Amino acid sequence: MYRIVKAEKLAEKIYLMDIEAPRVARSCQPGQFLIVKMDEVGERIPLTICDYDKEKGTVTIVFQTVGASTEKMAGLKEGDFFMDVTGPLGKASEWIEEDIEVLKQKKILFVAGGVGTAPVYPQVKWLHEHGVDADVITGAKTKDLVLLEKEMEAVAGNLYITTDDGSYGRHGMVTKVIEDLVNEGHHYDFCIAIGPMIMMKFVCLLTKKLEIPTIVSMNPIMVDGTGMCGACRLIVGGEVKFACVDGPEFDGHLVDFDLAMKRQQSYKTEEGRAMLKLQEGDTHHGGCGHCGGDK
Repeated sequence: MYRIVKAEKLAEKIYLMDIEAPRVARSCQPGQFLIVKMDEVGERIPLTICDYDKEKGTVTIVFQTVGASTEKMAGLKEGDFFMDVTGPLGKASEWIEEDIEVLKQKKILFVAGGVGTAPVYPQVKWLHEHGVDADVITGAKTKDLVLLEKEMEAVAGNLYITTDDGSYGRHGMVTKVIEDLVNEGHHYDFCIAIGPMIMMKFVCLLTKKLEIPTIVSMNPIMVDGTGMCGACRLIVGGEVKFACVDGPEFDGHLVDFDLAMKRQQSYKTEEGRAMLKLQEGDTHHGGCGHCGGDK
């Protein structure tokens, strides 16, 4: 059992929890995720790690309620327990293996959309702790949905906040801020974008034009989190990959976002899953219990 030591509502339908999970906390690296399960019959929910404290033995998750399982999870309070917390899973961000002195010479830009701010935070924090500055753009629909502003301010070199409705920070999409910064003379060696699929797609279209190498996290399409269900199957550079075992981070300029988003919608229905199994054959995977791929 894994005790919840903090439970907080950050915004409408968005929640933060600190969980006692010492073995997970000791092994965490930026970019990885974990899987939580509330009880014996509960759904396995993959969530990117928002923060971790190796000394206290805690990990932090931020999630948005999108269905019955996450709605039930939102009702958990401080002192309640998860039956299982599995992780860390997935591959850590590749740049943590770079020589720190080399990394310090690079100009890095993070672009976070909505709940994507949560997985961006531990990466920026890790860089800050190692003496590496990074600029951060966070985008939200409105002021009330801006997340982790104070936490991000403490670790970012420069923080730019933008809202779709102009109620806070700059007015417009994150892509507009990227263009503005480049036009103002800012140079970036690479970009990391995490957020809704459509946001990452348009960030990558822009950064490709601007010749800024870009990494994206494909955690939004994960379901099972172990590589068995096939939900996170995607095409990267013409090759079949699975976000949970091959990623979740990939070269954004090589990801087929249109196919991934179309597939994501198809996967939500039984008929759609059956069609994907027929079309994808041996590369479809199976094991989720929904599409018959495990039979």
